[in-house]
Amino acid sequence: MSTEKGRKAEQAAARYLQRHGYDILDRNARGGRGELDIVARDADILAFVEVKAHKHRDSSLEAVHRDKCERLRSAALAWLAKHPQYATLQCRFDLIILTPRQGLVCWPKLEHLKDIFR
Repeated sequence: MSTEKGRKAEQAAARYLQRHGYDILDRNARGGRGELDIVARDADILAFVEVKAHKHRDSSLEAVHRDKCERLRSAALAWLAKHPQYATLQCRFDLIILTPRQGLVCWPKLEHLKDIFR
């Protein structure tokens, strides 16, 4: 994914989350062995959100393989160590998938999958 494409996808995902009542706490947070695209809070839930923008939905799902999940978990633990005020919240890992419609530049379809792994 190009940097510009990824940035636009993450902006769209952050706007979606905000419209659905989430507070965006951090973006592109590096730590541990990985990077967290979005860290968001929804009441008593802390969501570590991975954003994927691929031409096909299945490609996005395949991109979140075991090694990627381990890197996300490592980054989340590092983030929590830096932000202990959120340590009492329930944590989950979400995935937001953006897929374009044929011939369109914008990302008309957004799918939010909650609690994708443990």
